[in-house]
Amino acid sequence: MVTAVDLNLVKSFNPGRDDSAHKNNFGQLLVTAGSEFMTGALVLSVTSALRSGTGLVKAFTSNEALAPLRISCPCALTAAFDSDISYNLRLAGEFLSSSSAALIGPGIDEEDGRYKALTEFYAGQAPALVMDAGALNITSKEREIILPLLKTRVEKGLGRVVLTPHVGEMRRLLRGDVTESACEEFARDNDVVLVLKDAVTRVFTPEGDIYEYEGRNSGMAKGGSGDVLAGLIAGFLAQGIDPVKAAVSGVYFHGQAGRALGEDKGKRAMLPSDLTDYFTKTFDEAGW
Repeated sequence: MVTAVDLNLVKSFNPGRDDSAHKNNFGQLLVTAGSEFMTGALVLSVTSALRSGTGLVKAFTSNEALAPLRISCPCALTAAFDSDISYNLRLAGEFLSSSSAALIGPGIDEEDGRYKALTEFYAGQAPALVMDAGALNITSKEREIILPLLKTRVEKGLGRVVLTPHVGEMRRLLRGDVTESACEEFARDNDVVLVLKDAVTRVFTPEGDIYEYEGRNSGMAKGGSGDVLAGLIAGFLAQGIDPVKAAVSGVYFHGQAGRALGEDKGKRAMLPSDLTDYFTKTFDEAGW
């Protein structure tokens, strides 16, 4: 069944927000993103997660990627990689023990063994998880190791993973043509929530449901838009929102923010870094 993603649907997902709560009531997110030459991906995803309402966001990545974040996003916590992969995994385990969700992938160096090791570790250990960009490409290369970890998460008491590929990344995951039936089968067989990003974005669930958002905004066709979406969905997961509702709501708010931004600054001139400033408008419209 295909369900249109619209304002009324997202209103029905409203998780509420208690004004008497403190930061630990709104979750903790662990983000591994960015690398030496793609530092912006970390800034965009972490900023988006914080704007989603998450209580605490910690970035765990290479020191080179952390420098811009420390300047531009003082609300975030940071921790730097070591050259020792085993040490990094021990540290990641400690961070995950106090986190409600994790995000891995935006802007990571796919050839760096530290990111590869953490992609596999998060797939099997993170309580809730979004995998984007580089983490998806690593998964495509390490299918026999990572996909079984995703498929068995629920029986281990972990949340379903949300995957956020664009069409090219999805083609690599499928090792074939990106068709609706192939995406449905992938979501079902691997027990994941699949967000296929395109002009019309579709969310596929393991139960066979499809949610469809009519985006069609050329202003969003710029590097960094996906990083913002990944951070937004991960932030919702960290706050305890169900993976399907988090994915669908993230797609909606991200797209509606893009529409509002395009009206203000024009589709040609708008930037992904401006998107988070428009979350307020879209959240208010939905009563979030």
